[in-house]
Amino acid sequence: MNIIQLVLVAGGLMGLMILGYVLLNGKSPGKESQRRLEAVRYRHSESTTDKVEGQLKKAIAARKPKQFKAAGSGSRVEALEVRLNRTGMGWTLQQYLYVSLGLAVVVTALAYLRTGAAPISLGIGLVIGAGLPHLIVGHFIKRRTNQFNAKFPDAIELLVRGLRSGLPVAETLSVVGQEIPGPVGVEFRQVVERIKIGRTMEESLQEASDKLGTAEFQFFVITLAIQRETGGNLAETLSNLADVLRKRAQMKLKIRAMSSESKASAYIVGALPFIVFGMIYWINPTYIGGFFEDERLIVTGLFGLVWMGIGAFIMAKMVSFEI
Repeated sequence: MNIIQLVLVAGGLMGLMILGYVLLNGKSPGKESQRRLEAVRYRHSESTTDKVEGQLKKAIAARKPKQFKAAGSGSRVEALEVRLNRTGMGWTLQQYLYVSLGLAVVVTALAYLRTGAAPISLGIGLVIGAGLPHLIVGHFIKRRTNQFNAKFPDAIELLVRGLRSGLPVAETLSVVGQEIPGPVGVEFRQVVERIKIGRTMEESLQEASDKLGTAEFQFFVITLAIQRETGGNLAETLSNLADVLRKRAQMKLKIRAMSSESKASAYIVGALPFIVFGMIYWINPTYIGGFFEDERLIVTGLFGLVWMGIGAFIMAKMVSFEI
């Protein structure tokens, strides 16, 4: 059995494991029960915050599938363009592909010069060339999203003060874009520019929501859309929304603090084997060089990577909480 056959066998086993997980991972009874309890709480609670959050979730579920499709759902290329747009860095799809291809070629060449094993070097190059840019883009998206969510309640409160002083909604959006720094100001200025060139407010806000991909801004979009159709005190509704968003942010910080120890342990346990392997190979290549030549060691290494991947996935699911 040559190296290509071994890689195919390992990939097939990994695919079967993923397929089995997808088939067996149905809806959790515990989560379904919790959702029903929350729905009852939203309906019968006397708290204004609970009522507002329940109405927003119900409006999102009722309206979004009918009028709008999810951003990036058309194709993988469109999804990648949406991810690059969410970074706010102005990167294009061509630049991303060129960087990924160049990184894969460089890493493959360096690995081949070091190990002399072409299939292993090619696999390492493809993994790093495809994975590292993806992680970097995800890092910039997360950083910009966190910056936006941190300032967004302040922007809503500024919007509320403008509405209570008698300004129209479009004018208050312009004020928010000028006064709030960072991604919040940028997004609101773009919304105002779309409105000025003839786009409706709902379309302009939905386009910004698709770019950001955050539930917080989608709550804001749905609130304005419902108010334009049904009327009511928009300032009071937005004030309650700002309070809900602040409580969501506080809950996220609490969850991050409680799960930080588990995440740190997962990072250390997951990275330690690769660090030790790299250090030993750098110090004494002949001692560990059999993993690139002996078929039995190659199979052992591949299965080890598969099981480590499964363990990392399980640990990630254990510390992932829905808010």
